[in-house]
This record gives sequence, C-alpha cells and structure tokens, in this order.
Amino acid sequence: MKVAIIGATGLVGTVMLKVLEERAFPVSELFPVASDRSKGKKVTFNGQEYPVYSLAEAVKAAPDLALFSAGGSVSLEWAPKFAAVGTIVVDNSSAWRMEPDKKLIVPEVNGMALDSTDRIIANPNCSTIQMVVALAPLHAAYGLKRLVISTYQSFTGTGVQAVKQYQLERNGFKPQAEERAYPHPIFENCLPHCDVFLENDYTKEEMKLVHETRKIMGIPGLKVTATAVRVPVHGGHSESVNAEFERPFDIREVRKLLETAPGITLVDNPGQNQYPMPLLAKDQDDVFVGRVRRDESIDNALNLWIVSDNLRKGAATNAIQIAESLVQKKLLPVVATV
Repeated sequence: MKVAIIGATGLVGTVMLKVLEERAFPVSELFPVASDRSKGKKVTFNGQEYPVYSLAEAVKAAPDLALFSAGGSVSLEWAPKFAAVGTIVVDNSSAWRMEPDKKLIVPEVNGMALDSTDRIIANPNCSTIQMVVALAPLHAAYGLKRLVISTYQSFTGTGVQAVKQYQLERNGFKPQAEERAYPHPIFENCLPHCDVFLENDYTKEEMKLVHETRKIMGIPGLKVTATAVRVPVHGGHSESVNAEFERPFDIREVRKLLETAPGITLVDNPGQNQYPMPLLAKDQDDVFVGRVRRDESIDNALNLWIVSDNLRKGAATNAIQIAESLVQKKLLPVVATV
C-alpha cells in the first residue's frame, strides 16, 4: 500500500521507518514527509533512498495510510486533508486523543473497536500505552478501582532538542537558552516536570495519564493520580504503579495473567536481581512488568514496575500495530502478489 510518514526525519519518524522494515509491513510506495528545513534530504527504507516530500505533495499522492509524528498543530491542520482524500491517519500527537468522535487505540487493549468509520485514529501518550497494556488483563479479572502512578521518563520523549541538551551537558558544556528543552539541567538530574503545568498544578503529561487511561480502558470514573518525572535515561520510560481493584486476587494468578497476556514480558525474580529496566526494554516492542507484589497497606491492591521503550511501543510500534490491525480487519488495502 501507499504509506506516508509525516515527520519522517524526527526521532519517532526514524523509528517508524525502522519498525516498518522489521515487521515487513506491506509498503509498495513510501512518501517520507518533513518540514521545509529537511527539503532536499533523502530517507533510506528497505535499502532504497526516497526524497523528502512536502505535506501538500503527500496529500496529492492520496496514500492509503499516513503515520503522523510531527506535533499537534501539524496534525490539526493536515490530518483532515489526508482523510478527505481517503487516507487513514494514525496520529501520534495529542491533537485528537480526547476528541469524543476519535478512537484512542492500544491494539492489545481496545483494537477490536476499530471499524470502517475511522479515518483519523489517535495513538496514545507513551506513558499511558505501556501502563494500560499491563493493566488490561488485571482489570478484566479484578476490576480497576484506583491508580497511583509515578513515572520516570526518558528525555528522548521530549524530542531532538532534549537529546541535544543532554549531550551538551554530558560533555561539560552549558547550553544556551535556545539550545535547552528544559528550564534546568537534565544530565545527572531529575525534573518533576513533564510538559507544561496546568491550573491544577499537575502537568499536562500527568493529566494525559488520567484522561487517556479512562478513555482507553472504558472506565470514565476511574480514580487516577500521577506524578511524572523526567530522568537522565537515554531511552525507556519506567513507571511505579499502585493499582487498587474492586475484587480480591491471588498473587500467583496475577503473575500468570501477566505472563500470558499479549505484548507483556514478565521479569519478576527479585531473588536473582531480575526486574524490568530501560536497558532491558531498549529496542524491544514488549512492555516489561516486574516487582509484582501485594500492597500490604490496603485491601485488593498491587504494586507494579512497568518499563517500555518509549520510542517503540510508546510511539512508533503502537502506531504500526494499529495499522496492522486495520490490515487484519481488511480496512486497509493490501494487494497480493504472486
């Protein structure tokens, strides 16, 4: 099929191209799209070089699928233009996530909701994706009641500017104001500040965990509170999640559910120092879960440690898995070749 990658030269766009190759997604024509700053550049995909297109040129080509990772303002303006020419858009920004008529999809959790009416599909926030993958089988068994979340999020989730800031600081330089993604150093530091602060003194990232989790899980009244922290880790988000359930559980059954659920790798042997870490999850598509233990301070509650590669399952891979679900449902065209 004809596939456009919007933001193809960015951090997530580059990983999207890599994941499309690895998963042998059926691309017959590729349209890598980037900003005017990338004009004249070329992108390599499956050993072949492709010129970078403008958004207008890509719309004119009427691709079957457009994977967006270029920021909310670009998505708001251009996703409807692609949809108008028959393209199915999977958008990685926050632009469409909370729109009532747009679906917010994690294939292992609610992929069954996709249908022929979907023209713009939202890809959730990275920290939300990994958490709901881990919680979905437990919610089905015991019924989620409340979540208390602390995240430890890689600076790569902020984008290229944050990577440059980290590299400058690591190499002993003090970045100028225009070179900084954060108001404080990120090298050898932790910032309890992911995205902008809102009127309630939570950050936008923290409230994404609240609202997106409720929407994806289909639990509008779920009680959720979060603190999101940016850490000097080069790839991989970690989360400490305290989950309270409506019904009692057996801890052995919990581990079995996690061990057998799609998209999850259980790494939980404290006696052998085995638990999830960003280094373990790097370049992997699974969500890694460990430190599974009962919360002894309250009935029917668990503590979990959840780790995932934020550029893969937290962004690029999930978007492509959405596209694969559309292919499986015959909502995207694939021409068989002999």
